Amino acid sequence: MWGIIPIKSLNQAKHRLKHVLYPDERQEFFKAMFEDVLSTMMSVPDFEQVAVATVCPAACIIAKKYGAIVLSTSQDEGQTAAVERSAEILDARGITSMLVIPGDVPLVTVEEIKIVLELHEKAPSMTIVPAQDELGSNCIALSPTIAAPLRFGPNSYFPHLETARKLGL
Repeated sequence: MWGIIPIKSLNQAKHRLKHVLYPDERQEFFKAMFEDVLSTMMSVPDFEQVAVATVCPAACIIAKKYGAIVLSTSQDEGQTAAVERSAEILDARGITSMLVIPGDVPLVTVEEIKIVLELHEKAPSMTIVPAQDELGSNCIALSPTIAAPLRFGPNSYFPHLETARKLGL
């Protein structure tokens, strides 16, 4: 199982907070959240590897600082494209499972990730953790990595559930 963290460009981060934070404040806020998620994922002993899916140079530097590898997504097309590209790369390398957590999920813990890993069944399988509002998806474990199309952003949780049901995952 690989841990994957999709990251947008830091200069595009937290755009919906533009009315309350200046651009540099949004970037620092997002960077702190990303480092929190990355540090937590690097502390999960069950991961074979943790990778950051991005084209953002600043995110690449942070990933390497923490010992994660970088899966280049070629161009910044958003989190969904970054996750799709990562799934394809992992599948091509013979890696059968991944757990995806966006870099801005607040206060995720090692224990929470371990619970998801324990609940995740053998392939084919999809385990989905909703955001607090039950609209978004905060975490998805998927085996095999290309078993289902994923999408991130607002209102992704119920479409993920529907996809899992349709595919028998």
